[in-house]
Amino acid sequence: VCDLNEGYAPYRPRYILPDYDILMKKGCKFLELEPAKTLLEACNNLLIFYKHLPSITSYPVYLGNFTDLFMPWDDEVSNPQTKEILKLFLKHIDKTLCDSFVHANIGPKSFFILNVLLILNLTKEMQLAIPNITLLYDDDITPHDLAIASIDTMLYTSKPSFANHKMYSKEHKNNPYGIASCYNALNIGGGGYTLPRLRLYEISTEAKSLDDFMDNVLPKYVKLILENIDQRIKFIVEESSFFKSNFLVKEGFVQREKFTGMVGIVGVAECTNNLLGIKDKALGFGHNEKAEALAAKILAKIEEMVNNHKGLYCSLCDNKYQMHAQVGIDTDGTDDAPGCRIPVGYEPELYKHLMIESKLHKYFPCGVGDIFKFDQTWLNSRDAILDIIKGAFNSGLRYFTAYNQDNDVVRVTGYLVKKSEIDKLTHGEQSINNCTIFGKGAKERGHALERKVYGKGTN
Repeated sequence: VCDLNEGYAPYRPRYILPDYDILMKKGCKFLELEPAKTLLEACNNLLIFYKHLPSITSYPVYLGNFTDLFMPWDDEVSNPQTKEILKLFLKHIDKTLCDSFVHANIGPKSFFILNVLLILNLTKEMQLAIPNITLLYDDDITPHDLAIASIDTMLYTSKPSFANHKMYSKEHKNNPYGIASCYNALNIGGGGYTLPRLRLYEISTEAKSLDDFMDNVLPKYVKLILENIDQRIKFIVEESSFFKSNFLVKEGFVQREKFTGMVGIVGVAECTNNLLGIKDKALGFGHNEKAEALAAKILAKIEEMVNNHKGLYCSLCDNKYQMHAQVGIDTDGTDDAPGCRIPVGYEPELYKHLMIESKLHKYFPCGVGDIFKFDQTWLNSRDAILDIIKGAFNSGLRYFTAYNQDNDVVRVTGYLVKKSEIDKLTHGEQSINNCTIFGKGAKERGHALERKVYGKGTN
């Protein structure tokens, strides 16, 4: 069990997703902000508000849904000042919220998208690594031009990613959700209290046999992580002052009932390979039906234990904690692939890759995703990529993200960095993005930038 550096007495929830609708309609008494009447005032209010949102990184992990936030000024997109205001807004975020776990959403609406299209164009033009962006995509709702513009920007800047809105909205029927941090799906007006993780490969090394793993070793660690989550939440709610005094709670931007505990999972591939005695990764998970079937069995076992556990202070989630495919950390090396991903460098052909992932994504309502690396032949095939996304979502994939192999802005495990910034750090120069050091570690220890390149017509 890894505590992801949260410490034994966290003073605030790890991930906070404020209800920005309240800010736009009522302002904020604590920060002395009146409801915005112009686009400039809206951007200014948001930038001020962002600076006062705590999280595990000390930066906000959720910036709101830009489609909703800028909806009142969508008819002003032709005004030259609109482009300048949004450009400065994005630049301010990139230079002051210097962490790639800072995340904004767009979509899925079929109207009020002109400012979002402008933001996508600016993101491509400015080559920004921050903020991370996700399109909440529903092929019955999201307009085709927004999806294609998102793919175009993604191929040049590794964002936005695509979230399966049909799947997530069905699960979050009682409350709107947002995608925060890497790809964490959490309640708006709530979030995630804590995220420790199970390192499944290390757990598997304690097992004497597959039966011993399933019956004894795995249940021991699942029970341990659930107890750990209980203790952390109990401290945050009952002893920390956050839910007693923070302005976010007092003014209704967040509500305790909308938070949940997150059970992180890494190393599914290496765990299954080890339990089956597979030494060569090229013959293991991703290329072996027995390994893939075992992965589903293991995740179903964890899911059963998590769902049978009564969680603390998370009534909107039916008093249950939720599983999350954690993206890994730079010190993991190659021992623990993020979540249920196929190890980097051992990816099968694209169709098989997507189908393997699609069978396992159902176990992770709190977030899961994979990254696909394309060559330049796809730059003129945006509609083909959209067809791939639609097919994958219809098959059960929750989250799709990709980038072009020639990009400077690249997605490492879930966050984004610039290859040029990693090069600076490698040569002893400073980088403004907090995540550059993580990207450097993931590149050097986990070979995270060496994913298989999918070429059009060859895979």
